[in-house]
Amino acid sequence: MRVVRPEATAGPLPLFVLIAIIGLMTAAAAQPPLRQPPSISAPAAVRAIEPPPTPLPPEAASASETRFSFIAYGDTRGQADGAELQRNHAEIIDAMIAKVQAMRSTPFPVRFTVQSGDAVVNGRIAAQWNTSFTPLIERLTRGADVPYFFAPGNHDVSTMPIGDSSRTAGVRNTLAAISKLIPPDGSPRRLNGYPTYAFGYGSVFVIAIDSNIASDPAQFEWTKGQLEHLDRARYHHVIAVFHHPPFSSGPHGGSTSIEPQTTFIRARYLPLFRTHHVRMTIAGHDHLLDHWVETYVDNGRMLRRDDVVTGGGGAPTYTYNGEPDLRDYIAAGARSNVRVEHLMRPGPSVADNPHHFLIIEVDGDRLSIEVVAPGVGKYAPYNGRSHIILSSSGT
Repeated sequence: MRVVRPEATAGPLPLFVLIAIIGLMTAAAAQPPLRQPPSISAPAAVRAIEPPPTPLPPEAASASETRFSFIAYGDTRGQADGAELQRNHAEIIDAMIAKVQAMRSTPFPVRFTVQSGDAVVNGRIAAQWNTSFTPLIERLTRGADVPYFFAPGNHDVSTMPIGDSSRTAGVRNTLAAISKLIPPDGSPRRLNGYPTYAFGYGSVFVIAIDSNIASDPAQFEWTKGQLEHLDRARYHHVIAVFHHPPFSSGPHGGSTSIEPQTTFIRARYLPLFRTHHVRMTIAGHDHLLDHWVETYVDNGRMLRRDDVVTGGGGAPTYTYNGEPDLRDYIAAGARSNVRVEHLMRPGPSVADNPHHFLIIEVDGDRLSIEVVAPGVGKYAPYNGRSHIILSSSGT
């Protein structure tokens, strides 16, 4: 039996069908081209963190304030950034809010928060800011009415040089996130185009530096200018906040070779800080608590700078790695009789180094630190204490 193919039996198309097809083709040609969907590689927008209802007052308005506190912490990035809120960071934020509320009626209310970097795993991805980080910070800014100041980490802006596409994307997103929280471009307290800025409250002056580009001459000169023209009769405590610690015994320091950013900080910024008697540095990068004290002599006076690493904001916890080799650094500072003491060191296990934040209390010329670690009982890293009064900057 022969199989007949369908097309073999089909005759010519009827005239009315041909007319309909021609009409459809003509109508389609007259229509404007369909709009193409947006490219999946187009960067999404990072939403700006909403500022507190009560921002810091202008510098002149707080000149008489000499008793207050502020919060310091860093390294909040989570393991599901872009998909959900940062869980461990959320516990830190809730504990901060409880502390803010408890201290409101004391002589040392919390006036602001500083964060030393690594907000998210990859700062180039907008969803990581919008989904995982920003809603938590707004609990603090909008909910608890606390100003928030941020210095970028390597996960936020990368460690690539200025002009590299990775850094450009990270800086763009970082600045978009903190645009309503920091001084704007054109302000005397802002390095234009950089996430580098300063602010003053009471007797404290804070300068936030992008340590990822520690070798950048423009940032260094701007920092130098801020310190050279500062009213030191008012600002007794100058505090520098940045990501890469000058000294650490964690995996980014310790017995391993030091990173280029730390090398530049030690070689350029720390001598500058000695010249201008910077009182404290607050850094992160290593996810633990570490505390160093540098003493030096200037014009016959013995002075002190506390260098604190507080990277316990929610990122995976690190542990003690060993002591850094500081012989070259100390030799370079021999004319100033530089000495470095490891005041408090991290523990050898993850359990020894819980997530935490610091309350830094300002009482005239005296500073003190309280360590708060939510959910783990009492964290007492200072020889069984969670609170320590720092010696005067000059003796």
